This record gives sequence, C-alpha cells and structure tokens, in this order.
Amino acid sequence: MSDLCENNVSRRALLGAAGALFAWSFVPKFAYAAAGARDARFVCIVLRGAMDGLSAVAPLGDPDYVGLRESIALSTEGRTPALPLDGFFALHPAMPNLLRLYKVGQATVVHATSTGYRDRSHFDGQDVLESGQPGPGRTETGWMNRLLLTLPAGERIAQRGALGIGPVPPLIVRGRAPVTGWAPAILPKAKEDLAQRILDLYDARDPELGAQLRSGLETEHLASRMGGMAGQSGGGAAAAMRRVAEGAARLVNADDGPRIAALAFDGWDTHANEGGATGQLAQLLGGLDGAFAALEAGLKDRWADTVVMVVTEFGRTARVNGTVGTDHGNGTVAFLVGGAVKGGRVIADWPGLRPENLFERRDLRPTTDIRSVAKGVLSDLFGITAARLADDVFPGTPDLKPIQGLVA
Repeated sequence: MSDLCENNVSRRALLGAAGALFAWSFVPKFAYAAAGARDARFVCIVLRGAMDGLSAVAPLGDPDYVGLRESIALSTEGRTPALPLDGFFALHPAMPNLLRLYKVGQATVVHATSTGYRDRSHFDGQDVLESGQPGPGRTETGWMNRLLLTLPAGERIAQRGALGIGPVPPLIVRGRAPVTGWAPAILPKAKEDLAQRILDLYDARDPELGAQLRSGLETEHLASRMGGMAGQSGGGAAAAMRRVAEGAARLVNADDGPRIAALAFDGWDTHANEGGATGQLAQLLGGLDGAFAALEAGLKDRWADTVVMVVTEFGRTARVNGTVGTDHGNGTVAFLVGGAVKGGRVIADWPGLRPENLFERRDLRPTTDIRSVAKGVLSDLFGITAARLADDVFPGTPDLKPIQGLVA
C-alpha cells in the first residue's frame, strides 16, 4: 500500500512553522442565524490518515474479530481491558472520557461507516470527505462552508463565518462564506510590541494587508483572553490535540465568536506497530479523548447546545499485516459527542467480519454513509431541509436520507 501513502506531514509542518506567527481572518463579518431558539454550536474534527475503527470501537461479539486482529485484538480482560458499550461493542481503553459521555447520553458511535469513496488514496479520500462531493477533484469548496450559505439571515450563526483551525483552513470550511483562520502559536512568544509595530507598518504601506492582520490579531486575542496558549509546545501529539481543542472551545464559546468550526488531527496512518490496548494508536485515541474533555470544559454552558462530529477519510484492513499494523481499508467508525447529542448508543448495520462479508474480502464493509449522518445532525441542529442538504451541502445525494433522531 506504500504507493497510496502520500506523505504530506513535512509539508504541513513547514506550513505550520511559517504560518503560525499570526492568525489570519478572511472577510471578518457575515451574519446568518439558525432555525429556532437554540444557539447551536457545531464542531467537526477530521482525523487524517484513516483511523482504525475496528480498534477504536472493537466488535468483540463478532466471532471472527480476534482471528483477524491477532496480537492487536482488544479484550475486556487483562491489565488494560476494553470498555464495554453494549453486549457486542467495546471502546478502546484509552478513551474513558468518551465512555463517560456515552453513559450520560452525550455520545453516539456510528460503526461500519464511510463516504462513497473506495479507492484508498489519502489525498482523494480526504478530498471526498471534506468536499462532500461524490468523487475527488470536483470542487474547491467544503460542505461546512456550503452549509453556511444555506442558513437564513440573522445574528447567531456565523457572525464571523466558519472557524478553520490550522495554518491553512481545512478544505471542509473553504468557500464563498467567510472563514476565520486560527492556529496555536508554535514559535516562542515575541515581545509584546512586535505585533503593534508590524501593524503600524502595514497600515502605512499596505492598508488592506493591515486590515487582515488586525482581524487575525483580534481572533488571537479572543482565543487567549480566557487563558493564553501562545508559546506553548511539547507534550507530544496528545497534548497538542488538547491545546488545539482548548483554543477552539474558547473561540466557539465566545458570544461574538463563530458557531461552526473545523479542525484536523494528523497521524492516523498506522501501517506498522499500531499497537492494541497500548501503543501508537492508543496514544492517538487518548489525545482525541483529551480533546473531547477540553471542548466540554471550554464550552461550559454552551456544551448543552453543541454537537462535535469526528470523521476520518476511510478505515483500515480487517486483518493485521506483517508489520503488526493495518493497511488502507474502507469501513470505519465516527463519533458524535456533545450535550445536544441523543447518545448512549451504537448505530450500526453490522455486516460481519467473515471473509465473504468483507469488502473485497479485506475491509469492513461500509453500511452507513457518513453523509447521511452529517445530514441528520445538520437537519436537527439547524433546521435545514433534506432537499437543501441534497442540492447544496452534499450535491447529488437525494437518495441519501438524513438519519433522524441524532440530536436531542
């Protein structure tokens, strides 16, 4: 599968180092409103690299699971037991916070899910996931941006458009609707007067660029006024996920902040030494679990009106490979978390793991399209009709009906 593993980590790291000195905002104000009285928040977390859904939420009740997974198979016994969700599925032991939210009805698991894409290329899979289109390369806009364009005029939703977290806003939020960009600083904090001196220079020489910088600095101030993140570094991927989630929560929680946000976590391509209850994947899942806790704590009273949706471009092979990892697959798992989620359940039309039930006899067969999940959330949270979702947000999908009852 190495020919399908496009390695863009170094390029993203380079962009991060170059772009994180300042936060940039595009088109600072644009007003919309949600349907109804709920002041809703929607956050989408994209896990880039293809998360192993069979390890994140293990189908322990499937008789073929252990044979396929061998040494990385989870179990409810031993020193690091999996966390039972029901009589069939169990959560990875690195995610106790997600289990807590599940038990209080604030988390739902959607298993055997995927987009309609089946060719296992990271770039194309991420393009399809974030664009919301049937195939790759069909648009340069993301479905969350098009979501904003369907909302009626008003004051609540998207006073500043969507929030795109990272040196470059993710594709999922790019488009005609305004996007505010923010990234936590990864460089040492500069002297207090540096930003003002540069701003004065831009105001004198390039007023348009000065206005962009001023807007970005306002976003940075908004993110840090409840406790700054500038100059923080270290702690590995798990700590980085939590720091990003903390900043996102501050922005989305603010009365004058965005209501819709997207962020992406890299590193989920576990071809070798994936690990089972402990190891590489466990560390990543622990970081995601910490991000849930950070969002819940940072959103405070807004948590009751929040849905956090976690998606990945595709899953991984059902069988472990020769390097004790898993290769690019299809079916995976998605999470819905938040006080507005009608949770405490696993949604799965389980296809089974027998060889004849696997997709191309190698992958968990997807039985639920992730676009139907997203449609259900957007319909319930923002009152968008199925017709608008099929025509404008996820074009050409009239046959993919919204899953009802995902939002409390």
